[in-house]
Amino acid sequence: MFIIKNNDLGEITVAKDVIETIAGLATIDCYGLVGMVSQNIQTELTSILGLESIRKGVSVRDSEDGLIVDVYVVVGYGIKISEVAHNVMQKVTYVLENNAGVSVASVNVNVKGIRVIKENK
Repeated sequence: MFIIKNNDLGEITVAKDVIETIAGLATIDCYGLVGMVSQNIQTELTSILGLESIRKGVSVRDSEDGLIVDVYVVVGYGIKISEVAHNVMQKVTYVLENNAGVSVASVNVNVKGIRVIKENK
């Protein structure tokens, strides 16, 4: 699937993988997240995704109102989940609309786990 935009000069096509990567990078930039996990997790153990596979923690689909983005995250213990989710929603929407030029209908944050954040001493 490709996201297509038309303007006076021609057509702009952005691959779905690119949109997923941008959304993933915007997500991990938010405070309170330990990382992202695969959307298709089948086991009890959640493995945190590295930067090279960050888009596996993001699902993007098209709707009449714009893109629907699902992100799958692990939050830090002691962090208010609703605040983290709200920040992720705002950041992903802002980055996709301003950097990629796509319309975002919704961002759904799926918290798949919680981990203790280790402090550097």
